[in-house]
Amino acid sequence: MAYKKSEHFDEQVTQGLIENYHSTIKLLGEDPEREGLQKTPERVAKSLQFLMQGYQMDANAVLNSAKFKEDVSEMVIVKDIELFSMCEHHMLPFYGKAHVAYIPNGYITGLSKIARVVDIYSRRLQVQERLTTQILESIKETLNPLGVAVVIEASHLCMMMRGVQKQNSVTTTSAFWGEFEKNETRSEFTKLISSRLH
Repeated sequence: MAYKKSEHFDEQVTQGLIENYHSTIKLLGEDPEREGLQKTPERVAKSLQFLMQGYQMDANAVLNSAKFKEDVSEMVIVKDIELFSMCEHHMLPFYGKAHVAYIPNGYITGLSKIARVVDIYSRRLQVQERLTTQILESIKETLNPLGVAVVIEASHLCMMMRGVQKQNSVTTTSAFWGEFEKNETRSEFTKLISSRLH
């Protein structure tokens, strides 16, 4: 049986992007009718819709879909969550890892939902600083925990490919709320995300 890829895209959005990228290729001095480029506008149109799918998703709804009453108040950490996003200033990718923790206050959520929240906010035009706080706010609003911590480490192609062209720089952003604003709790979190326990 032949492989058949199944993806769904908004036809109107796809057509508009195809026309725009056909023009863009021409403006850059290339021939959009050249064999290698004939389907490029369509590929880019579909790729961008996939990369920006976070606009159609609700992070709070995802967390609430797996919200469970549980009488625990120990720190929950999901670390090394891979993320890929698009810098809104140059529309070039940035990528790295997110480390997310919360201290339950009567409710927990499915661990995969934490990673899903990272994906939802990453799949938008972003700056790393806002991405960090959006993840924190979503967990804070839905779970009403005792505290939330988010640290993101990422490499930005807008710094690597253009501008200062620094290949090895990594940007780290952090956001802390509640119990994580206390030095002792924050130190425990940073120690745990820095260690290799497995």
